[in-house]
Amino acid sequence: MKRTASDIRKAIEANWNEYLSRYANLFSSNHVSGSTPPSVFVGAYGYPKVLVGPMLPPLHGDTSILDSPENWTGKSLEDIVNYRLSLVRGTKSVKINDVGQKYIENLQDMSMSSKSTDAEMELVKNASPVVSIDGESPLFGPIGEIKSAKFGNSSSDKNIQRAFYDKDLLAQDAVIDLYNRGIEISKIQKCFSIGMFGKDRKLVPTRWSITATDDMVSKSLVKQIVDYDVLDTTLVFSYNHLGNFFCVIMFPSRWMFEMQEAWYDEKGNVGFGSDFEDMRGLSHYPETAGAHFASRLAVSEYLVERQAQAAVMVLREIRPEYAVPVGVWQVREGIRMALKQKPFSVSNFQEGLDLACKGLSIDKKEWLAHSRLYVAKKQKTISDFF
Repeated sequence: MKRTASDIRKAIEANWNEYLSRYANLFSSNHVSGSTPPSVFVGAYGYPKVLVGPMLPPLHGDTSILDSPENWTGKSLEDIVNYRLSLVRGTKSVKINDVGQKYIENLQDMSMSSKSTDAEMELVKNASPVVSIDGESPLFGPIGEIKSAKFGNSSSDKNIQRAFYDKDLLAQDAVIDLYNRGIEISKIQKCFSIGMFGKDRKLVPTRWSITATDDMVSKSLVKQIVDYDVLDTTLVFSYNHLGNFFCVIMFPSRWMFEMQEAWYDEKGNVGFGSDFEDMRGLSHYPETAGAHFASRLAVSEYLVERQAQAAVMVLREIRPEYAVPVGVWQVREGIRMALKQKPFSVSNFQEGLDLACKGLSIDKKEWLAHSRLYVAKKQKTISDFF
């Protein structure tokens, strides 16, 4: 039987209540001991003075899965929410430019670790287990103000360590170099957030660092793509997870990219967000926010690997089953998974869109009504006359 959003949220609340019972002692003490994945969070509220701290579960051992989005594909929404809720977030108020203090340096050392690191936190008062599951806000685990924190020995990733100690390397160059060396995007994002790269180093709120990293890396990939030969066929990919249905349509053209999102509100009405760019790049902050850059990264990775240039339309249909938002990572990983599937090859864009829309509940006409890529596709370019 198909579960509603309400059913899913109730299941998550039940899991959370079970967690509270299992770790009741966690909330009767101001001391937390465990192994951080490693994970660190930088808030945005109060910027340029922000709350910063490690995320630590009351568990010892390999806890890397708790903050590793690249390994969450195939997990249920309940699994992922449980990962989030199990991390106790310690906070301390720090100015964004104050990256030289010992507390931040300890967090930087921890973030460089290639494996889970033992840590302890003494909080000013007991961690607060208050969680609101409203279907609108991302979920976080218990939170508490840090009085003191200790971190065990960690094994630093040599590539990250090299970028960290190179004070002449621009932050953007450090991010791209680490990506090219095979470091996971989520790992790079955390290090960027805690002020580890660049000449003028500062803390970057986690939410901003995720978008900035996706943007920087995908821009560097697009620069390669525009020099490749144009794709010789139209391809259609699809994948769905966590109540998100993704379709990707690639067709022969110079580089163009569009990300569209559609969702249902509580009354069943459809909302849309759509952003388009060509070789000149994006001229505005996207309606789809970080999802645009996350999807562009996944698409550009595929085209670089194939050494081909194309126009690409990404459709994301958000179903009610996506009962709790879990972050923009699921857009990036969902499209990465779509592009790992065997594609359907069709003769043109219209056939590709027809095929894509067969798996979606929203009609093709509605997607086209919000598409600038479709308009741009119909306009002739100089190359069409030769």
